[in-house]
Amino acid sequence: MDMQKIGAFLAELRKEKKLTQDELGEQIGVTNKTVSRWENGNYLPPAEVLLILSKFYKISINELLSGERLNEEHYKENAEEYIVVDLMKKRKEAKKRLVISFVVAFITILAGLSIVLLSSLLVAPIWLRILYIVFSIVVIILGIGVCCVLTVDAGVYECPVCGEKFVPSMKNFISGAHSFTKRKLKCPKCGKKSFCKKKLS
Repeated sequence: MDMQKIGAFLAELRKEKKLTQDELGEQIGVTNKTVSRWENGNYLPPAEVLLILSKFYKISINELLSGERLNEEHYKENAEEYIVVDLMKKRKEAKKRLVISFVVAFITILAGLSIVLLSSLLVAPIWLRILYIVFSIVVIILGIGVCCVLTVDAGVYECPVCGEKFVPSMKNFISGAHSFTKRKLKCPKCGKKSFCKKKLS
């Protein structure tokens, strides 16, 4: 994605409408500085603004992101390119979420075990030791909960029976037996319960 090309195209479209950056900003609800940043290629307009600009200039979002008007053949090529870019971005985000969930799990278990160890080493009344142990269990449960939230929709699971790719409900995700890459889940398509493999995209 060529930001400079997109910026120059946005400037060209605005000039075709005989608008200043101030006037365009007023019409779409942003400042002239924001318009300037887009046209200089420093920033890409957010998705909701791309939609507004697409309607305003009567061109497709695909053309906006290509930085030029497209014929039918180029339109199809660029659409496929943006689909691939989007899939790669989602895969990268899924990997990032999985890494964060592993870090959270490690820190949580370490913290929970440290509290248990500390409670056994302290010279303290029994009730205080029990309180430490309960606290460590709560910390571990909360950490596991955060890990589940981060990983449940980081990618999809693939049913080995019918090949369906799906995101399980939180209840099924938590209750399913699992290894590092597989989890026993019920497929929403075939209804079979089996060890489904985690796929990032």
